[in-house]
Amino acid sequence: MIFGIGIDVVDIARFEESLIRTPALKARLFKGVELERPLHGLAARFAAKEAIAKAMDAKGLFHWHDVEVINLESGKPTFLLSGETEKYLQGKKVHLSLSHDAGIASAMVVIEE
Repeated sequence: MIFGIGIDVVDIARFEESLIRTPALKARLFKGVELERPLHGLAARFAAKEAIAKAMDAKGLFHWHDVEVINLESGKPTFLLSGETEKYLQGKKVHLSLSHDAGIASAMVVIEE
C-alpha cells in the first residue's frame, strides 16, 4: 500500500545562485558524501529531500540532516535516514529516483507501508 508520493524539480542555475548568495546553505542542507557532489548532483539531492518531505506529509518530523542521499554500489540512489525521520519511516520502504538534464534536477519518492 502506498503511504506517500513526493516529487520535486529544481532549476540548477537558480539553485547555484542560492548557494553563492548564502554560503552557509550548503552545510545546512547536506552532510557526508553529499557535500562532495557536483552542482547538478547537489540539486538532485535537494530535490530528493524536498520530495521525501512531501511524501512524508509530516513537516515537524523532517530535518535536513536526518535525510542523506547516498548511492549503492550499483549506483542506485537511496536514502540514509536518521533521527526523527528514521523513526517516523521505520518499517516503511522508501523508493527514490533522481534525474538531471537541460538545467533541471528532479526527484521522485514513493513510500510504501
